[in-house]
Amino acid sequence: MRFDNSYARLPARMYTRLNPEPVSDPQIIAVNAPLAAELGIDPAQLTAEVLAGNALPEGAEPLAQAYAGHQFGGWVPQLGDGRAILLGEVVGEHGRRDIQLKGSGRTPYSRQGDGRAWLGPVLREYILSEAMHALGVPTTRALAVATTGERVQREQGFPGAVLTRVASSHIRVGTFQYFAARSDTEALQALTDHVIARHYPNADGPMDMLRGVVQAQARLVAQWMSLGFIHGVMNTDNTALSGETIDYGPCAFMDGYHPSTVFSSIDQYGRYAYQNQPNIAAWNLAQLATALLPLMADREAAIEEATEVVNGFVEPFQAEWMRLFRAKIGLAREEEGDETLITGLLGRMATSNSDFTNTFRALTREDASAHITDPGAWDSWLPDWQARLAREPGEAVDHQATMRAANPVLIPRNHRVEQAIQAGLTGDFAPFHRLNAALAAPHVDNPDYTDLTHPPEDHERVTRTFCGT
Repeated sequence: MRFDNSYARLPARMYTRLNPEPVSDPQIIAVNAPLAAELGIDPAQLTAEVLAGNALPEGAEPLAQAYAGHQFGGWVPQLGDGRAILLGEVVGEHGRRDIQLKGSGRTPYSRQGDGRAWLGPVLREYILSEAMHALGVPTTRALAVATTGERVQREQGFPGAVLTRVASSHIRVGTFQYFAARSDTEALQALTDHVIARHYPNADGPMDMLRGVVQAQARLVAQWMSLGFIHGVMNTDNTALSGETIDYGPCAFMDGYHPSTVFSSIDQYGRYAYQNQPNIAAWNLAQLATALLPLMADREAAIEEATEVVNGFVEPFQAEWMRLFRAKIGLAREEEGDETLITGLLGRMATSNSDFTNTFRALTREDASAHITDPGAWDSWLPDWQARLAREPGEAVDHQATMRAANPVLIPRNHRVEQAIQAGLTGDFAPFHRLNAALAAPHVDNPDYTDLTHPPEDHERVTRTFCGT
């Protein structure tokens, strides 16, 4: 592994150096060979001892990062990597990437926790993050899963596991908040310079970096919305400066569409419901802007400019949302009534509890109405849509191709993920491997995976997801 650990060269108060805690009997469950190749890593180096934290690869400088954050709107002045260790940064042809072990033992930021992860959340994050990557959404990646041979106590005892996670970086809005809250301008400046060099090299100072982060988050959340994805825990410590999806805890893809859908077991008031995600993203960005103010010479002028920058989230979000949803119904060029056409479709889907993924995929079929759950609800929409399609340049086959590229056949449905986890707890990882293989090509109609396209039966429905901490 070609390590070059730039974060470890930042001021020492930004992290704590420590090694992962060894485990008794590490065993490999999965290694993501294509990702290893992309990182320039020989998979033979990824032994169970390395993946569980018992042995360190040459060049690693393990550390736990410090950060703070707003969790469900409440301020927590110290969070940090409570169950994760950053081994270091690997530099390859695709740039600089963090290699992190998640579930690797206690750190100074564990807050009475054991620093471990049990198998379920580790399998879940592997499946979800790799599915998001295949869907073209910026995301952290999963390099490997290893079991530890030890039990982790939650509501009961579960097998322990470690996820090897890859990210452009693990720097969060909460990382900036941590130093701003301590009036540590020196560390705040060092962190800003680091993020600019690493993620926004064309940015001219902190305000310009903020503009870049706003744009990246606007595009990211629009992609979530276009796929029916609900992050579930959009705290500021789960908002990455890189613009990647990070921390797959109580997240889910919707089956039946409704804008107020919530899956997180801890989101009692729907703060992070599907429809609220754009507003929450903007709120999180406002917290980043506030944390950057100590770096500005003229505070009043900076507040005014930062407010304008954060309010600028709306325009790129709406533009990307419209581009994505136009493509989902086969449209390439813009017309004034397109938004009304799209929201009319979504309204009907909500009323009839239509499956989000399957409904949009049904539009790619010539006999679309035959594949819609409640065709009667669509009688007044389908003719308008077909008339709008007729005004598009190109052949009908082009519109079909546009829709097939925008509308996946497969998503990691909650009940299938849960089935893979439950099988894994018995030592059967075949469903886990099969699900990953299917989700690697989410837009392909593969008859071998037809069962994975079906919405859950009533007895299979998963309505609550958990953090797994």
